Amino acid sequence: MEKLIILEQDIINAICVYVARKKQVRPEEVEVELMYDDDYGFSAEVYVHDRKQVLITQNIIEALRLWLDEYLNLDPYIGLKLVLDEEEGIIAIGK
Repeated sequence: MEKLIILEQDIINAICVYVARKKQVRPEEVEVELMYDDDYGFSAEVYVHDRKQVLITQNIIEALRLWLDEYLNLDPYIGLKLVLDEEEGIIAIGK
């Protein structure tokens, strides 16, 4: 099977859907900024109505699993790994 590559914008879209469900708002009301830190790894700052929430790597993977299952009809439990790519930014790779 070919490797699945999920680009940064799709990761952001997945997080918007994930947070919107949890906060009971529309995905368009969610703002996301992906981040990487050498000490803490991957995270996302999420804003809903000026309230900030920080998602850790595991939350991002959970959001991607929801998106893979419901929007792409793919196995949500493929091995996903977040990667910092020099050209593409933050991407996810699935096996």
